Amino acid sequence: MLSNVGVKAVLFDLGGTLIKTVDAPKIYRRILEVYGVKVSVDAIAKSHKENEKEFDLEEMVAMEQEFWVKWNLRVLGRVGIKENREFLARKIDELWWEYAELEVYSDVLETLAQLKRKEIKIGVVTNGFEKDYKQILQKLNWTNYFDVVVGADACHKAKPNREIFLYAVNKLDVNPKETIFVGDSVKYDYEGARKAGLKPLLINRNGKALADVKTITSLTEVLLYV
Repeated sequence: MLSNVGVKAVLFDLGGTLIKTVDAPKIYRRILEVYGVKVSVDAIAKSHKENEKEFDLEEMVAMEQEFWVKWNLRVLGRVGIKENREFLARKIDELWWEYAELEVYSDVLETLAQLKRKEIKIGVVTNGFEKDYKQILQKLNWTNYFDVVVGADACHKAKPNREIFLYAVNKLDVNPKETIFVGDSVKYDYEGARKAGLKPLLINRNGKALADVKTITSLTEVLLYV
């Protein structure tokens, strides 16, 4: 069990931890339909999975937002779209959060409010880029809510690299050992935070426990550790 002695900060992953959207292929389809292009969700999903096999984290960090335009170009190419492909790839990137049906998980707001009441510093560490997370925070009226928000372009590192976690901890002026990190990925969030010296928790809302991984099924359980 995690010790709650001296916890001064709780950092969170963003997508899949604090917020959720409809599946990516549906977002693609909705934006493409705006421009009169009709492609099935199944075809987009298949193309998306092919892209994921080629995903390169270092390439993403190096290219920053242009990486997602390139990603979109690959998806569109794989579903056979030839006309206006560059235009459509950029529009998908530009309009993504307008069509994503952004939602906050039901256990989030009370958890964050309670942490604030306890005077625990709160923040976000995401592999998203500033352009995207700023849109998200604005839509949720969270622009000034967190004590720190760090994206992959802040220090040119991405989870699970320990440096992005330490960058956020330093911004908060706390010790890694005084910081809990909550995320939904064992590889990117849990192991990355652990290797950076933070106290990791895996949020798994479907209730499945994993060996050697400290798991919570609701975000409110974070309050047991502070």
